[in-house]
Amino acid sequence: MITKLPIEPVLPELIEALSSSSSAVLVAPPGAGKTTRVPLALLENPMFAGQRILMLEPRRLAARAAARYMASALGEQVGETVGYRVRLDSKIGPNTRIEAITEGVLTRLLQSDPSLEGVGIVIFDEYHERSLHADLGLALCLQAQAVLRDDLRILVMSATLDAEPVGALLNDAPIIRSEGRMFPVETVYLDKRMEGRIEAAAVRCIVSALDTQSGDLLVFLPGAGEIRRTEAQLRALQLGSHVRIAPLHGSLPQEAQDLAIAPSPAGTRKVVLATTIAESSLTVEGVRIVIDSGLMRVPRFSPRTGMTRLETVTVSRASADQRRGRAGRLEPGVCYRLWTEQEDRQLAARSTPEMLEADLAPLALELAAWGAAPDELLWLDPPPAAAYAQARELLGRLGALAANGTLSAQGRQMADLGLHPRLAHMILQAVPLGLGSLACDLAALLNERDILRGDTAFDCDLRLRLEALRSNQAEAQGSSMTASYLGFSVDTAACKRIRTEAQQWKRALAIHTTQPSDVNMCGLLLAFAYPDRIAQRRTAGRFLLSNGRGAVFTQQQVLSNAPYLVAAELDDLGPESRIYSAAPVDLDDLERHFKDQIEVEALILWDKSALAVRGRSRLRLGSLVLKEAPLAAPHAEDTLAALLSGIAEEGLELLPWTKASRQYRERLSFMHLHDSNWPDVSDQALLSSLKEWLGPHVYGLKSRGELQRLNTIEVLESILSWDQRRELDSNAPTHIVVPSGSRIPVDYSEPASPSLNVRLQEMFGLQETPRIAGRKVPLTLHLLSPAQRPVQVTQDLASFWKNAYFEVKKDLKGRYPKHYWPDDPLVAMPTNRARPRP
Repeated sequence: MITKLPIEPVLPELIEALSSSSSAVLVAPPGAGKTTRVPLALLENPMFAGQRILMLEPRRLAARAAARYMASALGEQVGETVGYRVRLDSKIGPNTRIEAITEGVLTRLLQSDPSLEGVGIVIFDEYHERSLHADLGLALCLQAQAVLRDDLRILVMSATLDAEPVGALLNDAPIIRSEGRMFPVETVYLDKRMEGRIEAAAVRCIVSALDTQSGDLLVFLPGAGEIRRTEAQLRALQLGSHVRIAPLHGSLPQEAQDLAIAPSPAGTRKVVLATTIAESSLTVEGVRIVIDSGLMRVPRFSPRTGMTRLETVTVSRASADQRRGRAGRLEPGVCYRLWTEQEDRQLAARSTPEMLEADLAPLALELAAWGAAPDELLWLDPPPAAAYAQARELLGRLGALAANGTLSAQGRQMADLGLHPRLAHMILQAVPLGLGSLACDLAALLNERDILRGDTAFDCDLRLRLEALRSNQAEAQGSSMTASYLGFSVDTAACKRIRTEAQQWKRALAIHTTQPSDVNMCGLLLAFAYPDRIAQRRTAGRFLLSNGRGAVFTQQQVLSNAPYLVAAELDDLGPESRIYSAAPVDLDDLERHFKDQIEVEALILWDKSALAVRGRSRLRLGSLVLKEAPLAAPHAEDTLAALLSGIAEEGLELLPWTKASRQYRERLSFMHLHDSNWPDVSDQALLSSLKEWLGPHVYGLKSRGELQRLNTIEVLESILSWDQRRELDSNAPTHIVVPSGSRIPVDYSEPASPSLNVRLQEMFGLQETPRIAGRKVPLTLHLLSPAQRPVQVTQDLASFWKNAYFEVKKDLKGRYPKHYWPDDPLVAMPTNRARPRP
């Protein structure tokens, strides 16, 4: 018999809307009965006579529970009129008309039959959760409806959905709202912000609620780890035989999940410790007390690193209201929120759709198999362009796409397996190597939570998990919750699921291997799945990934000193990602199986320590240098480029500058300063044009020692025109002949003010300052004493003779009495001796 539920009054309106429109949106609060009553109402309607009704549920537990409830309402067993299909489990028969399915199952159905022949309506339940598969399934159904099946109906249902945008997406579909029947729920907040671990706060609240309230408790915690720790603390308190602690999360066996949602026997109470699995689509019998941690665990994909990590985040307003509603479904209840009212006001309205934060590689593979680009489909939130492009790039690396961007033959096989593209590629690569059985086991293992229980610091080696999975102990104790392997607790329920899933793929690929493959090949298989996470040891426990990032074991591991390994799971926090699971791989295997990705690199670089060019031949896999050896015959052009790079790095002092070549360069600087047609020979200019002026002279040279053979005057001279070479000596002479007959060098170290250091006595008789550059530039005269000490600096020699000389003469005559100090320097005999020759 079908129980009357609050949704009943709007069912005629809903059926009318679906009669006149191809789609509809139903908004109904928790407990209204939409999940279990709507499919049954549609089943009874002639509009869907002889057709199947598919209802998508976000979780396996909800799909099974909904199917059981509807079958019971019809007085039948599951698998007759009502059945379900979820990952690793299905109960349907030839007469099944209503199928509760999980979202991945819908994608497989659509890919195998895009028109969904025999299906009258697809119901998207709890669509507000906005999973990637739900958004994809809706987009594909909308295109199938538009192109192939205009009679296919689509119904989107939720308790907290923002209905208008969804209605607009569904071609302005009618929106039906049910007021439902919610019993009053008292909401209790913390007085002050919670401190310490969430488990301790949850235990305190549970104990208090058991003392002050009646009924069963539903406690929302972020993940299985927090549930296990909270359960352990509660059991340590010995609350009494009348209180049953019931964990509820996705990795538990079905019997344990069913026990958690079943009514409590008379005289007992249960405390259900649940993840978001109990947030919607599921009634946990007897609950009138909800304790909400306000936290949830969600996958977050980083396009920067290509990694997905689980992140604990604060729930949204919509999720908090969903959880609160669990307390008022059957009678008045109370909701304890482990946060303050002030914190409550800061909650985001809704959670971010998974589409905007997820790894889009599975989506990209599905769209390639469907034969459509994202812009050809209708989305509530389209896939982000950058993340989607990155996903397509990965598919290309995994061989899923042909050169023209369409699905390749291997890509079709990968899509048919229904696995993440990485794992599907791994299995397909393993089969011809005789490692298909091992690959299926490993893929199923990676799809499941860690099967080992114990200290979080234990060995990260995936081979240990494979051995535990295949151990006799795990097989023998498969009916128990846990077994023991090498001192670790083994989750036997998870092992059973893994073996079942692996066996499905083995059957699909006709893998008949009965003997277990060598687990030491696990690392090679991981390399097929995660070529960007092949890692090379830097130091003990620290590795360089082939994608260029660092990775680290936070504590000593068996794998800490492995020369090479592949990281299957790591985070992307900080400069070095923490490795959670990995397996070693042999260099020989990498060279053999990744030869198409290994580049032979001839590296010719400047060796700073040796001040020479060194050539190395490298085998490179991404950022990893697998092998390195001296390069026998480095290319001359590359050697030249490396040498010039070294000179640019070290500076021009690497060249053999003599006194004469320095003066030559200074003379050129002087000429450039006064005529821009002359070349600029400043450090900056020369370093920026090394190839042009120096390259021809150093071709074939490799080191500083060989550079010392250069004639830098000849090198600089080569950049001058013929006319400039002729003009240089006349406009910027190296020496000036002074009145004494001495040939004095000109100092061009200050190009703006070239100078002449000359003893005053040698200048007697010279009336004007010497000039250069076509007599445009006077020399700065540093007039020296007989001891070569400056006594005057001037550019106006005539003024010096007229004014300053006589003061200087007095001083010099007193200090150098034997020297010649005439009264009239303009008519005196110049000399480079103490006195003129007689």
